[in-house]
Amino acid sequence: MAPGILSKLFGGKKVPPTDFSFVGVDMHSHFIPGIDDGARTMEDSIELIGRMKEYGFRKVITTPHVMSDHFRNTPEIILEGLAEVRKAVQAEGIEIEVDAAAEYYLDDGFMHKLDNEKLLTFGENYLLFEVSYINCPENIREIIFNMQVKGYKPVLAHPERYPFWFGKLEHYREFHDAGVLLQINANSLAGYYGVDARKTAEKLIDNDLVDFIGSDMHKVAHAEAMKRVMHEKYFRKLRDSRLVNNQL
Repeated sequence: MAPGILSKLFGGKKVPPTDFSFVGVDMHSHFIPGIDDGARTMEDSIELIGRMKEYGFRKVITTPHVMSDHFRNTPEIILEGLAEVRKAVQAEGIEIEVDAAAEYYLDDGFMHKLDNEKLLTFGENYLLFEVSYINCPENIREIIFNMQVKGYKPVLAHPERYPFWFGKLEHYREFHDAGVLLQINANSLAGYYGVDARKTAEKLIDNDLVDFIGSDMHKVAHAEAMKRVMHEKYFRKLRDSRLVNNQL
């Protein structure tokens, strides 16, 4: 094919590789060392955050687990850890903004926190939460309503990974229609969590039900998988979606 024809087809420009720069901000990760199942040491944190900068992110909002039976993190623990991570990132000369919120597990302890504490959020009072992979809480709709009454905007973490919702698009639509924003994990698009999670993530994208994409990065293996994500068709499809990430 003649060069002139190629120039007309592609506007005279080379198509740039698809990295995460169009996403801009990651709002789900585990970079504060030693307080959950994410980074173990500050060296781990620096390596993972360095990868995020390399992949095109300008900002990361790290979200440690808050679980009554396992990771009893408080806003004070998280924010103190954030301060240390920021110092380390600055010392390493990594030019990326680092902030923090939390990933709340819906258990009895969460209900107490919701009623009695100020929870850690990001952006426009977005509240990231997850549920058990075994079963969905029977009172999840009541909990979501209570979040909204308190002024929070609930964001459901990795909905594509919950087996009890596989193949049930109507459940995702119901949550979305009720004001719950949905955040898929980037690595689901590369099959990291299995075929069903990948298919569900793709279905959510096809139906314009994805509000956020997150790395949910805990370790180097997750960072390596994200390299594959950049080559996936459905990741590229997100360019034309209504992702909220870059507004954070």
